[in-house]
Amino acid sequence: MQKRTIIHIDEDKCNGCGLCVPNCAEGAIQIIDGKARLIADNLCDGIGACLGHCPQGALTLIEREADEFDEEAVEAHLAQKRPAFHGGCPGSMAQSLKPHKPQASAGAHVAPVSELSQWPVQLALVPSQAPFFAGADLLISADCVPFAYPDFHRKLLRGKTLLVACPKLDHVAPYVEKLAHIFAHNDINSITIARMVVPCCGGLERLVEVALQQAGRNDIPVYTIVIGLQGELQK
Repeated sequence: MQKRTIIHIDEDKCNGCGLCVPNCAEGAIQIIDGKARLIADNLCDGIGACLGHCPQGALTLIEREADEFDEEAVEAHLAQKRPAFHGGCPGSMAQSLKPHKPQASAGAHVAPVSELSQWPVQLALVPSQAPFFAGADLLISADCVPFAYPDFHRKLLRGKTLLVACPKLDHVAPYVEKLAHIFAHNDINSITIARMVVPCCGGLERLVEVALQQAGRNDIPVYTIVIGLQGELQK
């Protein structure tokens, strides 16, 4: 153990928004119990790349006794946290779907139908390259949005390829790499971000922003839709 520069997180100021997480390339910061935490001293390089992304000013660099930064530990940590995108579960097999369009006679009630056009949808499970990404209009949705917004399928999902993630509770560091690969290696027409109004959900926008920068794809138009807690469309 030695005295060195390391990140310090003021828990009283932290609101758990998660914007710092994707900006720590070493994966040293995670959201635990609603607060950003430094999970291990040896994973923090002390450079402070995460500092400018905290809207609450909860992150600072301090000098204190800490374990030495360990690059091998970082590599092992990132490898452990990286999702297995091609596991053996048949339910995770990538496939394109054709939304069912029921026929109804005049005056008959037409039941709502699913507009889902591909499987899987969870960002950790979606492969980086798949036929359904060709010329796709992406809908990157926080996982609470479909529960809050009553017209999710018809108004948001129709005609789009869906990716679902939680910027607060998921381990989001691998998501930046995954999204950057999707943006860089597929013909993406547009990106729509659907998020809740709560501050922590803003991390989804930051994930997309960082991934676009890494992919060198700032030419893709990005639109943001914000949903209120009672399902109202706010933006």
